[in-house]
Amino acid sequence: MAVWEIVLLILVVLVALLFAGGYVANARLSAARQRHLRERVAEADHALAAARASDRGWDRSLLEQAARAALTARRPGASIEQIELIQVVDLPGTDSDSAVFHVTTSSGEEQLEMIRRGDEWAAA
Repeated sequence: MAVWEIVLLILVVLVALLFAGGYVANARLSAARQRHLRERVAEADHALAAARASDRGWDRSLLEQAARAALTARRPGASIEQIELIQVVDLPGTDSDSAVFHVTTSSGEEQLEMIRRGDEWAAA
């Protein structure tokens, strides 16, 4: 193998390594941006959901109690670590209202939709 072939091979390997490193760095940066965006959207959704819930006369503590009871019935033995109201659908009347919670339990994360029938809340 000639010297120029070795030099060319080294240059090709270096270019490939630089390309791979740039690709990995870009992927990490993109993932960080996505996480940040999801966090900001979630914060906005939570604030909007809480504001709408309190403005519409919904009793948030009763709604959360119903969600906890529904989740306990659905997943006996799982402890609820965090429960966040993320969406409120408040249509005219009370029979079409719903609320969505993001729940973190000892067994994982899930979305829990609650529906309103009169003054009672139940899992969808």
